[in-house]
Amino acid sequence: MMGASPRCPMRLLLALWLSALLLPAQPVEGVRVQGAWAASLGNHRWAIRAGGAGLLRVRVPWRRMDADPAAKGLRLLTETGAEVPILRLKVDAEAADLAFEAPGAGTYHLYPLAHTLAGSANYPKAQYLPREAGPSPEWLARTGLRAGDPGPAQSLPEAQVIGYEARRPEDAFNALDRGATAAEREALLARRREPFLAFTADRATPLRQTRVLPEPWAHVLRPAFHGEARPGEFYVFQIGLWAARRPIVDLKLTFSELVGPAGVKVPAAALRCFNLGGVEVEGRPFTKTLHVDQGRLQALWIGVDLAVELNPGPYVGTVLLRDAADGTQRVTVRLDIAGLPLADHGDAEPWRLSRLRWLDSRLAQGDALVAPYTALQRRGRLLTLLGREVELADSGWPARIRTRFAPSLMAADAPAADLLSAPMAFEVVGKGGVLPLRWEPLRFGRITEGAASWSARGRAGDLGLTLRGRLEFDGTLEARLQVKALRPTEVADLRLRLALQPTFATHLMGLGHRGGRAPQPFTWRWNRDLNQDALWVGAPHGGLQLTLKDDTYRRPLNTNFYLEQPLRLPDAWHNGGKGGVAFDGSCITAFGGARSLAAGQVLRFHVRLMITPFRPVDTEAQWRTRYLHAFRALPEAKATGATVLNLHHATAVNPWINYPFLTPGPLKAYVDGAHAQGQRVKLYYTVRELTTKAPELPALRSLGDEVISPGPGGGSAWLQEHLEPPYLGAWHVPQIEDAAMVTSGVSRWHNHYVEGLDFLVRNLGVDGLYLDDLAFDRTTMKRLRRVLDQGGRHGLLDLHSANQFNPRDGFASSANLYLEHFPYLDRLWFGEYFDYDADPDQWLIEMSGLPFGLIGEMLEGGGNPWRGMVFGMTSRLPWEKSDPRPLWKEWDRFGMAGTRMSGWWDPACPVKVGHGQVKATAYLQPGRALVALASWAKESVEVVLQLDGKALGLDPARVLLRAHPIEGFQEGRTFRPNEPIPLAPGRGWLLELRAAE
Repeated sequence: MMGASPRCPMRLLLALWLSALLLPAQPVEGVRVQGAWAASLGNHRWAIRAGGAGLLRVRVPWRRMDADPAAKGLRLLTETGAEVPILRLKVDAEAADLAFEAPGAGTYHLYPLAHTLAGSANYPKAQYLPREAGPSPEWLARTGLRAGDPGPAQSLPEAQVIGYEARRPEDAFNALDRGATAAEREALLARRREPFLAFTADRATPLRQTRVLPEPWAHVLRPAFHGEARPGEFYVFQIGLWAARRPIVDLKLTFSELVGPAGVKVPAAALRCFNLGGVEVEGRPFTKTLHVDQGRLQALWIGVDLAVELNPGPYVGTVLLRDAADGTQRVTVRLDIAGLPLADHGDAEPWRLSRLRWLDSRLAQGDALVAPYTALQRRGRLLTLLGREVELADSGWPARIRTRFAPSLMAADAPAADLLSAPMAFEVVGKGGVLPLRWEPLRFGRITEGAASWSARGRAGDLGLTLRGRLEFDGTLEARLQVKALRPTEVADLRLRLALQPTFATHLMGLGHRGGRAPQPFTWRWNRDLNQDALWVGAPHGGLQLTLKDDTYRRPLNTNFYLEQPLRLPDAWHNGGKGGVAFDGSCITAFGGARSLAAGQVLRFHVRLMITPFRPVDTEAQWRTRYLHAFRALPEAKATGATVLNLHHATAVNPWINYPFLTPGPLKAYVDGAHAQGQRVKLYYTVRELTTKAPELPALRSLGDEVISPGPGGGSAWLQEHLEPPYLGAWHVPQIEDAAMVTSGVSRWHNHYVEGLDFLVRNLGVDGLYLDDLAFDRTTMKRLRRVLDQGGRHGLLDLHSANQFNPRDGFASSANLYLEHFPYLDRLWFGEYFDYDADPDQWLIEMSGLPFGLIGEMLEGGGNPWRGMVFGMTSRLPWEKSDPRPLWKEWDRFGMAGTRMSGWWDPACPVKVGHGQVKATAYLQPGRALVALASWAKESVEVVLQLDGKALGLDPARVLLRAHPIEGFQEGRTFRPNEPIPLAPGRGWLLELRAAE
């Protein structure tokens, strides 16, 4: 993850920063928030009043819920910070009985969770102090007191406990974070004989732990909830369960109507429990089976969708809870509805938690087209889409795939060229060779402008095959093949063969190979330590990415966390280690190997095929979209010449990690100000991690690992004190103490994310997103694009990625890993740890984005501006060492708007250099051109330009080659036709070609 360090802000920015951080906090009853002590002392303390000097005893009724509190060190300090030794008389989870010698009357503070920090500033690990040594033997001998023995201390005067204090509002333990005593739990069980018990709580007091019954619930006789709501509000509350006497198995909820004044009703269908199901990210409804282990607690988060038209007054109903063993609880619910209606359900006030309903959103689902894609059309078995054609065989696999993209990558209307040298084929191999496959006639399903579906059925020997296929408007083809054994059988192999024309097998990326020229033939095997399940093979103007999956696929984590949730190996393709992929130079063979199948056994071979490029390269957008990737005062931002401002998190108007909803006023003011001076604003907002500031966090935690990724726990003190494992601590911003945890690969949180973007676009005017790596699927990306483009505008999406070709990330090239998202992006920024000394083909395939319809920018070390210009790339303000503004100035001087790019990869490029380690790209205007030259040679070289006068519209004998002075890039110089042009290692030129006067 990247960080952004703003320069010293002006007075206005300081005001914005303070207003952003001084958030309204829900008060915690009985808690004083002081905020006046060092973080190393911990986030909690107990204030104790000593009436005078001398030996004292004190009982601190802390009711702790953390594991083994007696093992953690305690610190007792005077008001001046002097340490006071303490003697433990008895310490457990319920209370601490202590003795100490007070040097005088006054207030003392007991810190039960003091800690040190290990790890790094951005990935801290709070380590709680070990048990303190206690008073010296001499002190014990003098006082006659003994550790672990309260008896001798009973005669001592007792210090007064003033109360519990938290360092910050968000650190405070709420009423449900205080545990009931053993006696209180036993008394409750004596009064209530049910196998499991139900309780209720307001949304402001979330149940955050599952180990210990909270103290307030130990006194509840009948479960009932009473809340106050507004008309139109999506009202949220909790029902808590305690599996007191046995496990709760397969819990079900039944809601009644809420009956109000004059018989007006809130229908039962308006109530939902998020813990028992909802809408998954593809838009399909799902249910969850909920179990609670004996002795544990579970929060159920309930939402009630209240109509705007409801009359004021009390509305009363019930919730019946029943599990598979016929245990029941009935909870009475009363909502007093009053006040003005909420037109937005309460979404403008995050503390209401009305946004939890976003978890079940279907916003922007479907097959609607997005620009610049064209409607998919069908003629018989031929499906056509932007720049590509797919003709299907009886088997449902493509018989032909054609590209109409020009080698220049600038147009999609070239003569069609076949990518395949033979139809794709799934083969069943028996002992005697490939078995004949008999297919029934291909059947097409629903055809829309955005997608086409089909199915095929066939048989090979004792195996029945069923394929269901779908092609979308962006060139993504999904094929789900089911192979079923009709009787016991053995096969030597089940394999898929994808044979490409040699001209479209020149480059390769994936399965352990960096992007670039295709390597020698190889064979690859599955490995959970490797984030590898996809291979792209092609040429710049036509290629295919093959991804292998099954129906258990779960998106792995990425960027530092891959090994915490690695790839699930697809059983059919993996086959216990027998499966893999072979590439012979032009043919890809995905094989499963030999196996024995029982009658009725089913294997699922899922394939995703992405046909590239996705769209023509938009150089016009590249020249006009100029990024300032830092928070700056608006006048300073305007002065940079940037047209788009990327607002990172940990900035004044967007402080919190992936949750930009808590500072709407400052953020909208900044966006409006940028718009007024002709600039657009994009936010750092994604879903890979989530700040602990998100009000929805306790509800998300109650969903198990659906949203919060499982992990070993640990991390910052806040995480350890408020979030039960399993979780995976993530990025931390120490300056503002913003902690985060990792979210799961794909979940309902992505529905919330799409709705969140819609809220930002409609209410705050945000123009797009800056994506720092991706933790979501292409369905979510399509939805983001639709939300950004609503109302006829075009929002901006740019993707940053550090190079993930390393052991920690599973050796996955970022471009191959995120290719499924490329159809919907506007820009790439690759990124930390990318090697800009790599050869030109690696630049082309792995870093530039050009073969996929994108252009990017450079980051690591500022990139290489000479080589970058060969691909239309610069660095980005203000990162690293290279300032792009001199190049922006040259673009404007020459007039890059309206140019046609003709790169060194294009056989028709009108400028050649005749040197394998020097590349030239021409940016063409009528009668003139700007030529980017860059050297990859290790020594100084000279080249003579070979010009195609007809293509350039220039007489090569009368052309003038002029290098205009560009700060930090080149000195001014003029070359004659056929004059050798010197290039130092790693450097180059920008030369304007004009007719000599």
